[in-house]
Amino acid sequence: MYLYQLWVRLWHFVNAILILILIFTGVIMQFTSAESQLLIVLFPGSVRLHDIVAIMLTISYMTFVTGNIISGNGKYYKVTGKDLFPNSGRQLKYYLWGMFRKERKPFPVTMDNKFNPLEKVTYVLIMYIALPLLIFSGIVKLIPDMAILNVFGTGIYMVIDVLHIVLGFLISLFLIIHIYTCTISPKPGSHFRSIISGYQESEEQ
Repeated sequence: MYLYQLWVRLWHFVNAILILILIFTGVIMQFTSAESQLLIVLFPGSVRLHDIVAIMLTISYMTFVTGNIISGNGKYYKVTGKDLFPNSGRQLKYYLWGMFRKERKPFPVTMDNKFNPLEKVTYVLIMYIALPLLIFSGIVKLIPDMAILNVFGTGIYMVIDVLHIVLGFLISLFLIIHIYTCTISPKPGSHFRSIISGYQESEEQ
């Protein structure tokens, strides 16, 4: 079944590349010290690249939100009370226990449900809460003389800086888990082929 529209697939690849570049340059900026001569050499270029790619990520995110509204893809991100509990719990139990016992997936992929409940909740937290906050905190760091600093004082800049780092770490962790869960399939590589072709392969053995 055709689940991944062309614009979603293109956005997915572009977004992944931008996030990886931001993680790489962010790590260099975070861990550069007087003792790390190589990182000192890379630091100026990393700062410039980080800023440029961050702007590109902001545009990419705006494209994602607009595309979801226009194309109807946003329906897959609607979370209900049952998605939070008990369905997310059932899916987590499957990941931790059931799949190793070859149990059937509690929430197979359908045209109406592209994501299982746990994926849906996680994607909403990342794409509609964490990423916007990351972008906002990045903008404040990029333009430190914003009005918000005049209202709350310079102390808020430290809070936003810590928030930016924590969110960056959480999104990095999400990326690792996301790649891992994409490997979970009776047919090796089927999820990766799906995001390339747009068609979700049957998950039956």
